[in-house]
Amino acid sequence: MSQLGDMNTPIQKFLEKYPDYILTRSLDELRLTEYNRLDSQGLVYVDYTGGGLYADSQIRDHMDMLRNGVFGNPHSANPSSEATTRLVESAHAYVLKYFKASPDEYVAIFTSNATGALKLVGEAYPFQPDGRYLLTFDNHNSVNGIREYARTKGAEVTYLPVVPPDLRVDEDRLDEALAVTASGPKLFAYPAQSNFSGVKHPLDWIKKAHDKGWDVMVDCAAYVPTNRLDLSEVKPDFVPLSFYKMFGYPTGVGCLIARKDALKRLTRPWFAGGTITIASVQADSHFLAEGVEAFEDGTVNYLSLPAIEIGLRHLEDVGIGAISDRVTSLTGWLLDQLLELRHSNGASLVQVFGPTTTYMRGATITANFYDSDEILINHSRIEELASDARICLRSGCFCNPGAGEVAHGLTKEEMEEGFKNRDRMTFEQFQTILERIGGKSAGAVRISLGLASNFDDVYRVVEFARGLLDRQASQV
Repeated sequence: MSQLGDMNTPIQKFLEKYPDYILTRSLDELRLTEYNRLDSQGLVYVDYTGGGLYADSQIRDHMDMLRNGVFGNPHSANPSSEATTRLVESAHAYVLKYFKASPDEYVAIFTSNATGALKLVGEAYPFQPDGRYLLTFDNHNSVNGIREYARTKGAEVTYLPVVPPDLRVDEDRLDEALAVTASGPKLFAYPAQSNFSGVKHPLDWIKKAHDKGWDVMVDCAAYVPTNRLDLSEVKPDFVPLSFYKMFGYPTGVGCLIARKDALKRLTRPWFAGGTITIASVQADSHFLAEGVEAFEDGTVNYLSLPAIEIGLRHLEDVGIGAISDRVTSLTGWLLDQLLELRHSNGASLVQVFGPTTTYMRGATITANFYDSDEILINHSRIEELASDARICLRSGCFCNPGAGEVAHGLTKEEMEEGFKNRDRMTFEQFQTILERIGGKSAGAVRISLGLASNFDDVYRVVEFARGLLDRQASQV
C-alpha cells in the first residue's frame, strides 16, 4: 500500500487529508534500515503504549561497548569500577540534558521501571492527617496504589472523575479540588497522557497546582515516547517514566526525575546498600546519603544504563517532532476509518473510548467492537483474531481501572458488587461478575502507534476490522 502513483490509492487519499505526513518520510527509510524485522516477519506492531521497539543500531552500539570494555561494580575505586562510574554518571547527566532539566534544579534517579519510581515517591512522601492526595480517574494503577500509603498515614484521598465521551477532566472541578485548604502536605498526581484514552492533560496544571500549594507528580510514561517534555518550561516535582516505552531497549530500567527541593521533603522508610554513608549494627543507626544516592537502592543496573544514553541519542537523531507529527497523522486517519465502519444495517462496528479527533490526544486508541445487533465482541477474541492476522495489539484493562470504569459505564454500585466476595479473583472472573449483574465489560482493545509506525500498519488494522463486518459475536 506504500505506492504513491495512483491518486485514488488509499495512501493518496490519506495524504490529501494529512499532508504533513509526507514531511516525515525519513522515518520510512528508518523503518527499512533499523526496524526491517517488522516487514521481514510480516508483523504489524501497534502496542507502543505497552512497549517501544528498539533500533538495530541501539543493540549494536551497546554490544560494541560491552565487548570493548571491562566494567565492574561501581561501588569501588579500581579501574573497572571507575569506568562503570563514568558511564553511570554520563547516563544521569544525559537524561537531564534530554529533558532540558537543569542539574541545579533536578536529579535523575534510576529505578527498575516507572512503577519503581512511583513507589519511591509514595513510600517517602510526608502524608499525614489533614494532608491530601488528589489524583485523576485515569491514572495508572501504580499511581492509584500510592493511595494506600496516603491512607495509612491519615491523609485524605480524592479522585477527579473523567467525563465521557472524551474522558477529559472538568477543569472547574479541578479548580475546586485544588482550592481545598489543608494544613498537611498535598500531592496532586495525573498522567500527561492517558494510557487508556490517549487524552493529553494540560501541562499548565502544574503551575496552577503549585500556586495553590500542591506538590505535583506527572506520570509521563505514555507521553514521552512521542512528545517533547521540556523541564525548562514546565516544573513538575516528580516525573516517573520507563525507557523501554520510549525506545524499546533496555527493559528493566526506569527513572524518577525529581526537583531537588521536593526530594528533600521525602523521608525514606528504610535504607539499603548504596543509600547510606554509614550504618551500624551495634549502634543501631545509620546516615543516609544525599540526593540521588539516597534513592538508588543497592547496585544500579550498571551494564544497562549506557544503553539509556544510546537510546536517547537515537530519539534525538530521529527527532521527537517528526515522530509526533507522524503518529498524529496516522492516528487521525485510523480514527476516521474505524468510525466509518458500519454493518449492513447501519450499526457501528467500533466504539472509541476517548477523543475521536487528534486535538489534545496521543496515538493511543482504545475501543470495543460490536456486531450488527450491537452485541459486544469479546476483546480477548479480537486480540486472538488480530494475532492470527500478524497484528500485535493489546486487550484488557491496561492497568487503568478508573478510565475503564467510566468508559464502560460501570457504576460505583456495580463495582462494589464485584468486590463483595473478598476472595482474590482473576480479571476473567471479575469480568464474568460484571456480565452477570449488568451485561457490561471491563476490558477493551487498545491500538497504539509509535516511532516505527507507517501507513501500511494502520491500513492493515483497518482491513482487519473491516473483516469483522456483518459477523455475529457468537460466530466470531
